[in-house]
Amino acid sequence: MNILVMTAVEVERAAVLRGLHDCSRFHVGIAGVGAASAAARTAALLAAAKYDLVISAGIAGGFIGAAEIGSLVLADEIIAADLGAESVDGFLSLDELGFGSSHIQVDREWQNRIAEALQGAGLTVRTGPILTVTTVTGSAATASALAKRIPGAAAEAMEGYGVAIAAQYGGIPFLELRSISNPVGPRDRSAWRIQDALQALESASSVLMEVLK
Repeated sequence: MNILVMTAVEVERAAVLRGLHDCSRFHVGIAGVGAASAAARTAALLAAAKYDLVISAGIAGGFIGAAEIGSLVLADEIIAADLGAESVDGFLSLDELGFGSSHIQVDREWQNRIAEALQGAGLTVRTGPILTVTTVTGSAATASALAKRIPGAAAEAMEGYGVAIAAQYGGIPFLELRSISNPVGPRDRSAWRIQDALQALESASSVLMEVLK
């Protein structure tokens, strides 16, 4: 297999590369921050070479009670959580507006195999929706509203939907894997555990190398 892994920034890419030990089956690219950059850069790489699987990987915020700091989340669904419209009755998604879908299903076969492998390696992992947002949540009120609107939401990041859209248009299976560095909610940098999350991402990448052959 040839696998494309997209991370937002270099520090995430470095963690993934450490876990992969320069395995030639993987190409690890930089998506940039946000879904638009991620979609454009992923599409460019997919046009330049043939890949069998695309993975959006990096660190993320975890919803309290769903994904704890240092744990892993493997998406069963990728949701563009703030792509839609406001109304007097609340938020309207693309699906409700009739303009397409803000929900993208991942490849379930690979999701199940990788989840089992991560658990077998002794890593803490859960599956659930990973939200793609344009503006990172910074208040308890927004976190609560997202959790209520999207039951089971496990994590929040900024690139997954963009990577998934590019892969979907190319007809290539895709996944999203995140390690949790902070809780979704009030922006408190003192509570972030970036290094713990990067270590979890590195460990997860080592498992990917063994599973994706």
